[in-house]
Amino acid sequence: MKIGIVCYPTFGGSGVVATELGKALAKEGHEIHFITYTQPYRLDFFSENIYYHEVDMVSYPLFQYPPYELALASKMVNVVKYEKLDLLHVHYAIPHASAAYMARQILRSQGIDIPFITTLHGTDITLVGQNSSYEPVVTFSINESDGVTAVSADLRQDTYKHFDIRREIEVIPNFIDLQRFKKQKKEHFKKAICPRDEKLIVHTSNFRKVKRIEDVVQVFKGIREVMPAKLLLVGDGPERERIEMLSRELLVCDDVRFLGKLDAVEEVLSVADLFIMPSQQESFGLAALEAMACEVPVISSNAGGLPELNVQGKTGFMSDVGDVDDMTRNALFILQEENLPIFKANALARAKEFELSNILPLYERYYEKIIEKHKNQQVLI
Repeated sequence: MKIGIVCYPTFGGSGVVATELGKALAKEGHEIHFITYTQPYRLDFFSENIYYHEVDMVSYPLFQYPPYELALASKMVNVVKYEKLDLLHVHYAIPHASAAYMARQILRSQGIDIPFITTLHGTDITLVGQNSSYEPVVTFSINESDGVTAVSADLRQDTYKHFDIRREIEVIPNFIDLQRFKKQKKEHFKKAICPRDEKLIVHTSNFRKVKRIEDVVQVFKGIREVMPAKLLLVGDGPERERIEMLSRELLVCDDVRFLGKLDAVEEVLSVADLFIMPSQQESFGLAALEAMACEVPVISSNAGGLPELNVQGKTGFMSDVGDVDDMTRNALFILQEENLPIFKANALARAKEFELSNILPLYERYYEKIIEKHKNQQVLI
């Protein structure tokens, strides 16, 4: 199959999933065309089956904001027409689904008909998409998609709850590449951070309010009052300065390190003892899955799709959003020497259920289903 993948090229989960999916499909022999405004950061290699098409943005004094959606639609038209694609797969509804609809209509006027699939990832539905400025377009674009997938059953339920969706939404969960995300021998790194064998706690995110990083620091403070520990915060974003100030106010700043954005996050996870994800909302929890693949148990909230990933009392524990005391108690239980090896083993076993080789065929079958259905509809017309 020749597939066009449209995504955000940033560190966010939707871009990561889209890029890794494309790379895996290319290895299976499919021809993959990435379409976005800059090269996705996870697109760290090219093969004979991977192509990259940059969306050209032209700035005019008339435009206060560059019309990216129009430029994207035009680029999709160009790529479909000249590369003879079979399918467009757009990740994150805003603005990719509406741009795909526009591109499809333009192509139809030129005698070319191509189906497109929209994958919903989270905040495009739970946060941004519900804004009155976007909701009508989001609803229309989802309903006009030839296929719709969501990364968790909870996200599918939220989509039906908040939007008037008439399309069937297929749940295809996020996945993990266990060839990349696995425990590595990095004892020297662990020794440099924890010279006195302190427990190492890790959190990774884009440092937005919805991630509730203040809860991470509060839980860490509770852990540190009982046992020696260090905290690594990986990522960056609007909340970083506030969290740095909080760590000083709580007098834990000497044991907290801000590492910024890291490509090789698996190296940090390889030496971690515990991963904390207290988010107010998570459609799936990809960062938690990456931790589990590196044999790191998870303390999380029970928000969104996290109960579909984190198994209570087995791979870690879940608490109500904001319940720092319960998270601290559960963290201390996991970190006890007799419990930690069991939770680590369980975390890895659970991650294996989401291994790329298990999820990739689900996408391939869904592509084939949508392409075949589209062809049948064309015959009837």
